[in-house]
Amino acid sequence: MQNLFGLIAAGVLGLAAGAALTLVLSMLRGQGIARKSKRDAAQVITDAEREAASILKDGKAAVKELEINLRARLEQEGRDLRKEMAEVERRLATKEQGLDKRAAAQDKTAADLNTQERALVAREKQAEKDQERLNALIAEQTLKLEAVAGLTIEQARRDLYARLETDVKRDCALELKRIEDELRENAEKRAQWIIGEAIQRCAADHTAETTVSVVPLPNEEMKGRIIGREGRNIRALENATGINVIIDDTPEAVVLSGFDPVRRETARITLERLIQDGRIHPARIEEVVEKVTEELNRTMKDRGEAACMEADVHGLHPEMIKLLGRLSYRTSYGQNVLRHSQEVCHLAGLMAAELGVNVAEAKRAGLIHDIGKALTHEVEGSHAILGHDLCRRYGEKDSIAIAVGAHHNEMPMNSVVAVLVQAADAMSASRPGARSEMLQHYIKRLEQLEQIADGYPGVERAFAIQAGREVRIVVQPDKVNDAEAQQLAHDIARKVEQEMTYPGQIRVTVVRETRAVEVAK
Repeated sequence: MQNLFGLIAAGVLGLAAGAALTLVLSMLRGQGIARKSKRDAAQVITDAEREAASILKDGKAAVKELEINLRARLEQEGRDLRKEMAEVERRLATKEQGLDKRAAAQDKTAADLNTQERALVAREKQAEKDQERLNALIAEQTLKLEAVAGLTIEQARRDLYARLETDVKRDCALELKRIEDELRENAEKRAQWIIGEAIQRCAADHTAETTVSVVPLPNEEMKGRIIGREGRNIRALENATGINVIIDDTPEAVVLSGFDPVRRETARITLERLIQDGRIHPARIEEVVEKVTEELNRTMKDRGEAACMEADVHGLHPEMIKLLGRLSYRTSYGQNVLRHSQEVCHLAGLMAAELGVNVAEAKRAGLIHDIGKALTHEVEGSHAILGHDLCRRYGEKDSIAIAVGAHHNEMPMNSVVAVLVQAADAMSASRPGARSEMLQHYIKRLEQLEQIADGYPGVERAFAIQAGREVRIVVQPDKVNDAEAQQLAHDIARKVEQEMTYPGQIRVTVVRETRAVEVAK
C-alpha cells in the first residue's frame, strides 16, 4: 500500500516539476520580466506542492476505501463458498445413506431370490414325482377303462371324431339352409327390384308387322298396267323381288305377300315408285328394283350404325353392323327384332350396373344376341348358334360369342354376362304388349299345356290361365300327398320345357286340397 502512495506522490511531483520547468523556460524567454517570473514561479511551485499534497491525500483516501470494499467482498465470497461446500457435504452424506440403504435392499433381495430358487427347485422335484405318479395312475385307469368299455383309446378317439363330425355336419347343414333361405329371400327381392326397375326404365314400343304389305293404287286401271300384256310386268316384278303380287277384287289396292321382310319392303317401294313414275315394263322394273335394293342396303347400314350409337356400342365389324340393321325388317311373334335387341341391350346394361358386372360387355352382347336371325332365311341352323359363329368370325371376344350362343341354352354359359343376356331376352319377350301371336298358335299352346298336365296320374283337372303363362293343376288329395305334389310340379315344368316352344316363362302350380263337410241338423 505504501508503494502505491509513493508512486502517486512521485507522479504528482513529476507533473509539478514539469509545469515549473515550463514556466521557468517561459520566463527566461521573456526578458525584462525576470523578477516577476521568479515570483510567479515560486508561487506556482507553492501552488503545485499544495495541489500535489491535496491529490496525495485524496488518493490515500480512495485507496483505503478500495481496500475496505475489496476486503468485504472477499469475506462475503468466503462465506458463500463455505456455505456451498457445506451443502455439497450434506448432499453427499444423503446420497451415501441412500446407497447404503439400496445396497442393503439388494443384499436382502438376493437372499430372497436364493431362498425362492431353492424352493422352486424343491417344488420342481416334487412336481416331477407327482407327474410320474399321475402318469402311472392315468395308465392304470386307462387300462381299466379300456377293459370296461371294450375299446382302445384310438378306437374311442375315432368314435368321438365320428360323432363330432356328424354333429358338425348337421349343424353346418342347418346353418347353410338358414343362410340359403335368407339369401334366397333377399335375392328374390333384389332380383324383383332390379327387373322392375330395368323394365320401367326401358319399355320401348314395338311395331307389329305381318307377312303381307298393301300398296294403295290411284285407280283401278293401274291394276291392268301392273299386270301388263299377258302378265309380263307382274311376272318380272315377282321374279326380281321374290314376292308374290296378289291382285284381286280389293278396291284400289295390291297385296304383296312373302316371308322375307326385306324383299317385301323392296317390292313395296319398287311398286310405289313405278306407280308414281307411270313407266311400268320389265326393264324399268329391274332397274328400279336394283336401285331400291342399293338404297335399302344403305338404309340398313344406317339403322345399324344408329342402333350402335344409341346403345353406346362401338367397334363392331361393318358386316355385323349391316346385319344388325337388317334386323329392323325382321319380326319375331310380331316384335321388331332390332327394337327387341336394343331393349335387351338396355336391360342387360341396367342389370349389369346393379350387380357390378361389366356394363359395356353386357350391352354389347345384348345388342347382337339375335344377330343370327338376319341369316336364318338363308342359312340352316339355330339363330343362336349362327350368331355365335358370326361373332367368332368377325373378331368378337369369346365371352361375347358364348353369351350370344347360349341365350337359348344351346351352349353352356360361362359368365354372368351370358345369364344377364338370357334374362334380358326373356324379359323383353315376355313383357305384356311386346309380342303378338296368331290365335291358332295361342289356342294350340293352351291345349298342349292342359294335355301335358292331364297326362300324369292323380291329376283331376288342369287349367291354362293368364294367357298361357301359368298352368294350374288340381290333384286328388287321396292319391297325391304334399311331397308328391312338389315333385309333380317339377316333372310337369321339365316336360313343358322339353316339348313346347313359348316366349317368356310358364308357371306350374299344383293345388292339393282336402275338404271335410258335415251338415248340422
